Amino acid sequence: MNRILLISDNPCRSRGLAQDLARDLAGGIDCEIHDLYGDEATAGSADALVTDVDDFSAEAVARVRRLVGRARRGTPLVVLMNQDSARARLFGVALGASRTLCAPFDVARLRDAVGAVADEAGPVPFGAVRSSDAARGFYSSLFVDERPITEAPVDTGTDFVGRAVRETGIRDWVRAVQRFDDATHQHCLLVTGLAAAFARSLGLGDLESHRLTKAALLHDVGKIHVPSAILNKPGRLDANEMAIVRRHPDEGYRMLAGQGFGPEMLAVVRSHHEMLDGSGYPDRLKADDIPDLVRLITVCDIYAALIERRSYKPPMAGEAAFAILEGMSGRLDPAVVTAFRPVAAAFTPRFPCDA
Repeated sequence: MNRILLISDNPCRSRGLAQDLARDLAGGIDCEIHDLYGDEATAGSADALVTDVDDFSAEAVARVRRLVGRARRGTPLVVLMNQDSARARLFGVALGASRTLCAPFDVARLRDAVGAVADEAGPVPFGAVRSSDAARGFYSSLFVDERPITEAPVDTGTDFVGRAVRETGIRDWVRAVQRFDDATHQHCLLVTGLAAAFARSLGLGDLESHRLTKAALLHDVGKIHVPSAILNKPGRLDANEMAIVRRHPDEGYRMLAGQGFGPEMLAVVRSHHEMLDGSGYPDRLKADDIPDLVRLITVCDIYAALIERRSYKPPMAGEAAFAILEGMSGRLDPAVVTAFRPVAAAFTPRFPCDA
């Protein structure tokens, strides 16, 4: 990578970021600012594109699209969001961003994002990008604080994700969802995709596959009540922050109770952090007190947390993540972990599936 083009609607604001990024990447890499409202012909070619834009108008989207269109196919695009708002997220979706980053933009995070998308083995297929972005939009519109959540739209979203995973394959679904900077969107859609693939691997019928995927889509709904500053914190949570996060199973249960969801869905939402040895939360359930559907979602949940990309950690390799699941003997159901192996194998090429 030799040249990064930083597209900005305020070049003065972006100048320091461009200088820091070029200095941090070093090795003769040039980071040039292009004024969004300047002459498009002067933009030139680039190995990676970064947008620092606060104008979300149709004209701004059209201008950035033209600049993206001038780049060679597969050039990574990182969209910086100075504010985490619906309009900012839709701006990234409209542009087909390879990665989005929320402020503050410390140079290490930006460097890692630019380097990661530039170094990935080939672009994520367009179908997977389109499906994952549509699923993210659905999730954002459905799971909103103070808005009742009912079964019909959840069923629609469940069917959409299940179909998308069947069409794209779990590996490309994971790669597409790993582009998301928002921790909740990335995690929940990873878990849902893994659950859909798990259902198919288990040979479940349509009804049971839908049930497992739906449980995954709902499992972390209580995080609506966790401040985004905590969910997206670029580092380890302190004790008080962890206590707030750990309230989400109970919060989610309270949100869905009385809205028509069956007891099996409510159990997943409340108990997906319970462990067979009683070390989980919020109720410290043990062994037979934990339903089978919860056990399946818990394995998907932990695996997703290990392979997801965060600002403070790269995604763990699939083999290493599965090894951690196998090492949780006594806490996870070993039969469920063993059954999950083909899903991990599909996600990770050359995984020793028959080991």
